[in-house]
Amino acid sequence: MTKGYSFSELISGSISLVLTKVFYPGARLVRRPAYIRGKAYLQYGEGFTTGYHCRFDLTGEPGGGAGKNEKRLVIGKNCKIGDNVHIVASKKVIIGDDCLFASKIFISDTNHGRYDGVQAKSSPVVPPDDRPLSTAEVRIGDRVWIGENVVILPGVTIGNGSIIGANALVNRDVPMNSIAVGSPARVIKVWDSPSESWVKR
Repeated sequence: MTKGYSFSELISGSISLVLTKVFYPGARLVRRPAYIRGKAYLQYGEGFTTGYHCRFDLTGEPGGGAGKNEKRLVIGKNCKIGDNVHIVASKKVIIGDDCLFASKIFISDTNHGRYDGVQAKSSPVVPPDDRPLSTAEVRIGDRVWIGENVVILPGVTIGNGSIIGANALVNRDVPMNSIAVGSPARVIKVWDSPSESWVKR
């Protein structure tokens, strides 16, 4: 533990560190409390770190798209996730290496119902919780930085090296080495290798 923590944080962090070594071998630190439903479907790389109150829902329902023993949430090496991050993976959410996530982020590959005109059971007269789940894989590349309060919806791919600005709603793909902001998110800058700088798009 580093300097700057209060006594209570040091105690809490020390307990979390011991429990991490017992229950999450290879992870750096999984802070408590953490809520993981369907831990058998979780795969994480060395150095995995979380903040407080993270919630991973990985159970879905039969036929969600993942095989019986297939990992639904796959997290690469050296990923650091902030407080109150909620990830739903009924089919597949893949997060690359060396990613940094701020707090209060929601990522989901799952929706209650389909709204593309082909699913009658998604009618507004059906309670949302009774509508059949639809899933679409989410992929987040290596070295991606996601800001505070970001929402990433089903079917999205975010390319390597990209940055998602705070409060963004990501409902479409973001190319690699881009900065995307807004609701819905749009690319405002891209990395220019010859000048080694971020340039406006």
